[in-house]
Amino acid sequence: MNGATALVEMLVGYGVEVIFGVPGDTNVALYQALKANGGRLRHVTCRDERSAVFMADCYARLIGKPGVAEVPSGAGAMYGLPGVAEATQSSVPLILLVNDIPQPGMGRGTLTELPVAELFKPIAKGAEALGSIQKLPEVVRRAFRLATGGRPGAVVLSLPEDILYETLPDSASLHVEQRCRSAPSSRVHAAASDVEMALETLHGSKRPLIVAGGGVNRSQAGDMLTRLAEKLMIPVVTTITGQGVIPDDHRLAIGIIGDNGFHPHALWALRQADLAIYVGCRMGSVATMNWKLPTDNSTTRIIQIDIDPGIIANTYDVDLAMVGDAQAVLSDLYARAPVAVPDAREEWIAEINGRRKEFWRGTEPRLKSVQAPLLPERVIDALTGHLSGPCNVISDAGTPTPYSTRFLRLDHPRSKLVIPRFFGGLGYAIPAVVGAHFACPEMRSVALFGDGSLGMSAGELETIARLKVPAVLIHFNNACFGWIKALQRVQSVGQDNEGTFGVDFSSLDMSKLAQVYGIRSFRVQTSTELEQALAAAFASDEPVFIDVVVESIADRLPPVFSWLEKSGVDPEDVGIGARHRSSPTRSVETSEQASRP
Repeated sequence: MNGATALVEMLVGYGVEVIFGVPGDTNVALYQALKANGGRLRHVTCRDERSAVFMADCYARLIGKPGVAEVPSGAGAMYGLPGVAEATQSSVPLILLVNDIPQPGMGRGTLTELPVAELFKPIAKGAEALGSIQKLPEVVRRAFRLATGGRPGAVVLSLPEDILYETLPDSASLHVEQRCRSAPSSRVHAAASDVEMALETLHGSKRPLIVAGGGVNRSQAGDMLTRLAEKLMIPVVTTITGQGVIPDDHRLAIGIIGDNGFHPHALWALRQADLAIYVGCRMGSVATMNWKLPTDNSTTRIIQIDIDPGIIANTYDVDLAMVGDAQAVLSDLYARAPVAVPDAREEWIAEINGRRKEFWRGTEPRLKSVQAPLLPERVIDALTGHLSGPCNVISDAGTPTPYSTRFLRLDHPRSKLVIPRFFGGLGYAIPAVVGAHFACPEMRSVALFGDGSLGMSAGELETIARLKVPAVLIHFNNACFGWIKALQRVQSVGQDNEGTFGVDFSSLDMSKLAQVYGIRSFRVQTSTELEQALAAAFASDEPVFIDVVVESIADRLPPVFSWLEKSGVDPEDVGIGARHRSSPTRSVETSEQASRP
């Protein structure tokens, strides 16, 4: 067999069921092998290489298996950069196959030539160029081992076109390492002495708090974290990427911490805690509000659990460092934890939940508002009302993020909210629902995105229509780069010139764009239209596009802690209805009739 056929055989051996990619001049050999593989490995043709990698990223986040994407040489490789960088920093197991130019043409000015491995090394967990056909099995095994081992990440393989046509020697073994079919491929346990010390510290704590980060999701440790929290009566807050580790309606699920979409009661709990246990959280700028919480003079003791020793104590002086996989460490703590817990914890939990109830009561008027343009939080609340079973909600960075993190409630233990948070690249959500569909075909996928994101990934609407992916696509239409426009207004507070620049688009009915691709679509301007559109979308087994005209976050301050502080607004005011100082005023209508334009 030739190299391309051997590669496909190994991918099948590693349990790869779908590969996302874009055809080009250099991947003909791979496509021939994929066509001849008997349907064991499905290829999804995408409209953009960025989208292909985003699909693979979301697939991996939800199922734990490495997502695989393939791109041609030159620009195809360059378009793969954003997804590789995001997957690496978000600890997502991903493998990108770059079908490179033939080896004889390297260094001779061949069209589309790039030093692929060198290009990706600064942003990938690993990058390697295949030098000979004999090395192909070894290189593939190393890629899966690296992508799934330790802290997962993205691995890039540069595969010269001529090598994929060469015949693999009979002596070459195509065996795969079964443990590397999913991440984490091995679960590292913390030292037994550290486990005992952690339990001793916990026993003496009256107000402990677990802070769950994205590492808990990557480790698939949500169930174990919930069981430990229940056993020891420890409330749980999460970062944005940690959402979903515990159902939102659980008594111990307090809410979100961090700068973007935070819950005031969750921040209060972190301030009051005498012990904070950070699990799978790097304690970076967002989770700590630029390292303001915990404060430098805080009496809160800190335990940090992470698979990567380079992460622990990198930003805070911690009292106990536990190097290990989240699920493994939490399992050890659960197994050795005593049943009896301090009585004071019941009072601690009750006080936090009292504040949580106060928050939701305070936000009720805006969640049920019928003003037009519709409030973004009204859209999220309406969506929540239609999520009756397990679902995957994928949000782009930008307008939907602070509202989906704060107001979306996912009560089913299998439901997840996925946001590409590290680099915040736009154009993720629309292609990501394709990856979500292949990862969990039995679950409904929902995409939340703004105008900027739609402009960067609209071509994948054709992919969704072609594949008949039953996704609910919700467009937050405010005719601008809303996040950047809002930031410009925040930054100009107190200055003479409070205008904005370079952020506005034409105001268009984008439901017509979806119709071009044969997708059923709705134009929504009122609360009643929103409910009708959502009901129709969730009753359908085909893709549905909902174009919602929403109030711009440039007009009213969103729940972003640093922006509220800079604007002189109390970030923990549960009502948060303050408008940007330079934005026009608008009265809030209280009837459906009054909300019509």
